Amino acid sequence: MALLNVVNILMVAVGAVGIIYQGLCIVLSLFSKPAPFPDAPMDKRYAVLISARNEEAVISNLIHDIQQQTYPYELVDIWLVADNCTDHTADLVRSLGCNVVERFNQEQIGKGYALTYLLDYMMDHHVAEQYDAFIVFDADNRLDKHYIAEMNKAFQSGFKILTSYRNSVNTSENWVSSGSALWFIRESRFLSASRMMLGNSCHVGGTGFMFAQSIMQRNRGWKFHLLTEDLEFTMDSLLHGDRIGYCGTAILYDEQPVTFAQSWRQRLRWSKGFLQVFRYYGPSLIRRAIMEHDFSAIDFTLLLCPFMLLAMIRMGLGLLFALFGFVTWSSQLGYIGSWVGGCVLSCVGMMALAALTILAERDQVGATNRELIAYVLSFPLYMLSYIPISFQAVFSKAEWKPIVHSGGSDSAESQADQPKMKEVGAVRAAEQ
Repeated sequence: MALLNVVNILMVAVGAVGIIYQGLCIVLSLFSKPAPFPDAPMDKRYAVLISARNEEAVISNLIHDIQQQTYPYELVDIWLVADNCTDHTADLVRSLGCNVVERFNQEQIGKGYALTYLLDYMMDHHVAEQYDAFIVFDADNRLDKHYIAEMNKAFQSGFKILTSYRNSVNTSENWVSSGSALWFIRESRFLSASRMMLGNSCHVGGTGFMFAQSIMQRNRGWKFHLLTEDLEFTMDSLLHGDRIGYCGTAILYDEQPVTFAQSWRQRLRWSKGFLQVFRYYGPSLIRRAIMEHDFSAIDFTLLLCPFMLLAMIRMGLGLLFALFGFVTWSSQLGYIGSWVGGCVLSCVGMMALAALTILAERDQVGATNRELIAYVLSFPLYMLSYIPISFQAVFSKAEWKPIVHSGGSDSAESQADQPKMKEVGAVRAAEQ
């Protein structure tokens, strides 16, 4: 029927545009580099915001990294919100000379609510206005020693919102952590860098981002509480006309989930959050893309497009029409077969994408060649698991649940390698 053909054409067209755009970003990032940010005076005052829930096992690593930055520490204040903690996180952080605000709320759960509480406290006590910008980290993060200095260059070049290069401390732990790590490295190298070169806005990840005092004032603190508050912040900023910048020389190391159950739960929240953000921001993004010819709005409309929901609607309509005899069963079974075939074909593409990411960012992926081959082979399995996750997200009521961090099974090795990590960051900064 005509309706099915329209849906088919729409899905193919949107999917094709998305693939072509991703391919363009990859080619652009392989053969070009973003222009480096000019040197800038280290005279801005920054507040580091950290939301932590029972993170006493890892939080001291991040604080030490911040205190040992090449940026003057007297211009950096650490503010941590101990969110429903039942351990000694708050006492430990206080003993390290940081500002701690404790929050106990079992109804409004999530990082977004914790950041709101922290910034509200800072504004109520008239300390928020003394900072030029705010930097958000997760408690398990590790930093290259030049991180804040590099972000300062980008901030002083004119960007009010910035994201950074996201690497991982436990890439080589197993196939689950490697899949997540490669995904974030791919996003930094192939998407964020290319968006900068194209003049588009970048996507703020859940950690390792900065926003100016003026942005904080406009939002009256932090007003984003969907399951993916970082994506919500990105869409709101885009609709306000802000261009989010990317500083590839500011390198952050994140800890990835190491069990499939943890990864499933995390990605289920992300998938549900994408649906929430599309529901609230999708129409405005599409309207901005059409009315103002904003390519960044087109870019993020493709990012948010709920392909799984569209596929479910298409298959449901096809089976319903076949049941009433409007179309043949064979045509609809053929459509489902072609969809499955497309998924299988995508496995080859994902292996190629993983291999390309590893080749392009070999110095940033801390693993042996044997492990890298295993990552390439397992990456499609990690990505294909998004299909049932996305399906479940349509029906589930995903909730924000913390992931227990231990510093990674190779955390001791990661800490021992910090000088090496910092040297790599310095070399990367010099090259770019």
